Amino acid sequence: MKPKMIAIGEALVEIMRPDIGQPMDRPGTFIGPFASGAPAIMAVAAARLGNPVGFIGAVGEDAFGRLLRNRFVDEGIDCAYLQTPAGHATGVAFVSYELDGSREFVFHLRYAAAGAMYPEQLEADYFSEIEWLHISGSTLVLSAACRETCMRALEYTKANGGKFSFDPNLREALLPVAESRQLYAPFLAAADVLLPTVEEAHALTDNADDDTAAKTLLGDGDKIVVLKRGAAGCSVYSSTGCLDVPGFAVEEIDPTGAGDCFNAAFLTAVSYGWSLEKTARFANAAGALAVTKQGPMEGAPTQSEIEKFIENH
Repeated sequence: MKPKMIAIGEALVEIMRPDIGQPMDRPGTFIGPFASGAPAIMAVAAARLGNPVGFIGAVGEDAFGRLLRNRFVDEGIDCAYLQTPAGHATGVAFVSYELDGSREFVFHLRYAAAGAMYPEQLEADYFSEIEWLHISGSTLVLSAACRETCMRALEYTKANGGKFSFDPNLREALLPVAESRQLYAPFLAAADVLLPTVEEAHALTDNADDDTAAKTLLGDGDKIVVLKRGAAGCSVYSSTGCLDVPGFAVEEIDPTGAGDCFNAAFLTAVSYGWSLEKTARFANAAGALAVTKQGPMEGAPTQSEIEKFIENH
């Protein structure tokens, strides 16, 4: 059976400081490796919600690559197009958590396996039953080959009647925002669902007003723009107007992956034909649950866990 939802992009391992306020420019303890990468987290979260999911990416023929491949298999994700380019190690991200709530990243990605995807290895038939293709902007900045592979996947998706969701996932540690805007332009235009954080919407439009930034991204097309607000919830913009949906209060253990779990839940609920309000509440709950466990993928919830969480709140 061909996948109905496909995520394409970087699969990597994450190695992190265990506590807040431990800078990476000094010796100290790390924990990990944890399976990670924004598109990979989204794929796992979508699979746990019952979607037939495929993942397109690249890992090294090494211990970290085995960790990721085994994780995908354990989660029931189709790995037919998980490439292992010769001479490239698996990507790694080192992460520390700052006292002000921000994170600092050190990436080994651009010259790792994650940046060595090639469009020639994709086949149109793999997309024959696709309903959603999901791409993260962090993938586009890795290499020209990654961008070409993503564009090829997008072309196959549209040719087969599928829809496209795009999470900007801006990473200034990989590329300045001004340059990212240029690379993102065709993908922003093609998206059926855009999933930026509020800060990313501001950066992409060079406008600090939430409403103006969202409407600029919305344009005149028939798409949905979701401004993710973390614990505060989200705002959903469409041709019918704007809807603000509050979030859920939880004890945050690890914020990494919350937005990717939100994305998976939002697309899953859209595919069910739910109202935008119900969809956003479902996605907010998924994001809230995601932060309650250490590790980027570990908090990705099942549908029953989300429904139970909502009932109790």
